[in-house]
Amino acid sequence: MIRRVLTLSMAVLVTSALVASPVAAASRGQSALSKHDSDCGAGAHAASTSREATGRDGMVREPALDQTATALPASAKGRAARIPGGFSASVDVYWHIITGNGEGNLTSKQIRDQITVLNNTFGGGEGGADTGFSFSLAGVDRTEYPMWYTTDASGAEHAMKKALKRGDDSDLNVYSTLGGGYLGWAYYPSITETNQSYLDGIVLNWRSVPGASTTYAGRYDQGETLTHESGHWLNLAHTFDGGCKAPGDFVDDTPAMSVPTSGCPEGKDSCPDSPGVDPIHNYMDYSYDTCYTEFTPGQTQRMQDAWLFYRAS
Repeated sequence: MIRRVLTLSMAVLVTSALVASPVAAASRGQSALSKHDSDCGAGAHAASTSREATGRDGMVREPALDQTATALPASAKGRAARIPGGFSASVDVYWHIITGNGEGNLTSKQIRDQITVLNNTFGGGEGGADTGFSFSLAGVDRTEYPMWYTTDASGAEHAMKKALKRGDDSDLNVYSTLGGGYLGWAYYPSITETNQSYLDGIVLNWRSVPGASTTYAGRYDQGETLTHESGHWLNLAHTFDGGCKAPGDFVDDTPAMSVPTSGCPEGKDSCPDSPGVDPIHNYMDYSYDTCYTEFTPGQTQRMQDAWLFYRAS
């Protein structure tokens, strides 16, 4: 039996037990997906690939998954920059806490702290660009179901999301689980245009949430895995996708890199024939949370234009 507790308050998480019943999933469709790290990283897959991406420490960061990042249509590029008064978007976040035998039961404070990290990183609080995105907790529900708690990108994920997904294409659904052995994964916004639109959202390893666990202490415990995955949700590729060749990650101001980063190796330069050293401080690399500091203006433009093209009503 699945046991759900639905929380409707944003400020005070009030719990009430009820038996879960399938909830209608979101309507539109999709199938471009993006996957993210194992116990050692944060990321989603952007370039079409069948290999498992690893960091310099040799640890698997994400499972092999067919995924293709593409340039936005010419008609979509630059739209955000033409908005009078500038771009801004507020994203409602629906958080689905999935537990297995009681494990993974995040507290309301831990979730609020994670949302604070999301707003700080997308707001340029660590030194990067202010992207114009802000995030508000719109609801929390709790489900005790071991099969969903341990799910990877498989049939169980589909069933979980069909039952729990809330809101529309502009709303971010976060499913905190054990992460299938990874830190999480996210789907590009193009999935909203396919017959699998219910998959839209982020699966997050609950142990990456600030204050939730010591499993990733000193590596991935400051909540910036969700920042990374939200970047994918807003159409950003990895900075290392495409390697040293154009178009890379489809962003002009992120120097080319061919090797995902582990830790924070200053001066790393995996594309020595291209300008600049590897952008190891970028949220879309695989660096430790303590190394992450920025989205670039070019990434900001890509996210904003993608929002208007795929997600804005």
